[in-house]
Amino acid sequence: MILVIEGERKKLICDRSTSTTSFSFDELVIATGNFKELLGVGGFGSVYKGRLPNGELIDVTQDKAPLSWSSRIKISLGAAQGLEYLHCQVDPPVIHRDLKSSNILLEHDFSAKLSDFGLAKLGPVGDDTHVSTRVMGTEGYCALEYAMTGKLTKQSDIYSFGVVLLELITGRRALDTSREAGEQYLVAWCLPYLNEPREFMHKVDPLLQGHFPNRGLRRLLLIIDMCLRENPRERPTIGEIVDALKYLSSKSTSKVYKHGLRS
Repeated sequence: MILVIEGERKKLICDRSTSTTSFSFDELVIATGNFKELLGVGGFGSVYKGRLPNGELIDVTQDKAPLSWSSRIKISLGAAQGLEYLHCQVDPPVIHRDLKSSNILLEHDFSAKLSDFGLAKLGPVGDDTHVSTRVMGTEGYCALEYAMTGKLTKQSDIYSFGVVLLELITGRRALDTSREAGEQYLVAWCLPYLNEPREFMHKVDPLLQGHFPNRGLRRLLLIIDMCLRENPRERPTIGEIVDALKYLSSKSTSKVYKHGLRS
């Protein structure tokens, strides 16, 4: 039996040759333990181990339909707005501490929602500038200053968000040990080219087939470059990122040509 998450990641199809059963995404999360056990990556996408309520073991296949440029911007904006809520609209603010692509869930229309708050911490209050805590998170997404000192700030999330943006436009994982040594860490592989959009075009996800706006790419690279600054004080606030992504979103639906010939 194979369960397939369709492109909208909302519906499941259970093929038993004799019948078809639909499952909700919430039921899938329960069956797979929140996509806990990755069995491998096949031609149809990532395959996870799951178990139905009756105890039957299943394989769950996550579809990898290519995302358009505008869909990627929409996902970026939705995730940023979720982070803005945590940082700016609750008191005291909440630092996610494990922001990564696998903790961003998508609705059928690519609306993004943040998930997995198991490592979240309340942010600093009053005159405090940071929260001192044990270093937790996922390798490849963790801000250097937090990894080195254990001093957690909202800007630690901003760094992680920059890594997520890189994943969205390159189609690569933050850490992929199956690649050559110089390409395993996505940030290290991309960082020298963030200020060189023409060179960076060769790193854009090939599934886009060159259909992205030059100007949009340049502006997104500027956002990423600021998010990944070594000095956390130089990183933008999530509110500033949301404003920038809203602007990009308003421009991303215009017609674009192969290799971004139109901006």
